[in-house]
Amino acid sequence: MLEARALMVFYENMLALNNVSIACGEDQIVGVFGANSAGKSTLMYTLSGIIEDIKKKEEMAGGERITVMGTLLYRGRDIMGLSPSRRAKAGIILCPERRRIFTESSVIENLRIGGYLASGSQARETLEYVFKIFPALARLKKRVGGFLSGGEQQMLAIGRSLMAQPRLLLLDEPLMGLSPLIQATLVRATREIRDERGISIIVTEQYARPVLPIVNHAFILENGSAVLEGTREDLMNNPDVRSAYFGV
Repeated sequence: MLEARALMVFYENMLALNNVSIACGEDQIVGVFGANSAGKSTLMYTLSGIIEDIKKKEEMAGGERITVMGTLLYRGRDIMGLSPSRRAKAGIILCPERRRIFTESSVIENLRIGGYLASGSQARETLEYVFKIFPALARLKKRVGGFLSGGEQQMLAIGRSLMAQPRLLLLDEPLMGLSPLIQATLVRATREIRDERGISIIVTEQYARPVLPIVNHAFILENGSAVLEGTREDLMNNPDVRSAYFGV
């Protein structure tokens, strides 16, 4: 479905991504793990195209110069030059780090905003599905986003992303700052989204342990470079990886 080859991103003279190559196939969940500042969010911005918007804004403001290099194939097509809106229309949807919901809008308003790419029938069907996998949101339809708990906001962020009809869903650190119980709920929902909707998923996290049971393949990022990849079994059998990223 998606294959990135030799991605490189420079912020002025700082190398944020260094020759990173990853792939995600149909109906797969791929994990990307790494410490803070390892390059996870830069990778997600590059895959989704958001980096192009950031680059243009910096150029207009006379800020830091951003350079993006490499090859990005989606369903066999080179999309490196596509804008984030065109990538979204093609089915690449980013659920960003720290949720970034509309805090002054209600739950149902947030979800409807997410459905701007969907037809009426798609929006209605997907809304029902979001309430099925996140029953808490169904009970909070009219609550303003800013008054939701952190876990509820993350459910809403994922639900809003589903409303955009993704074929490839990019989840950037969805478990950050959440309790183990909420983390388990979100991990279970992520697997159900893949199994029930046939949506491929790339998920980044600082700690791999909660996500590891559901990934098909995983990559470790360190200082902007992909230093290791393999199946979940490969990574769990590596003592250095177990110690650094799995907490065991």
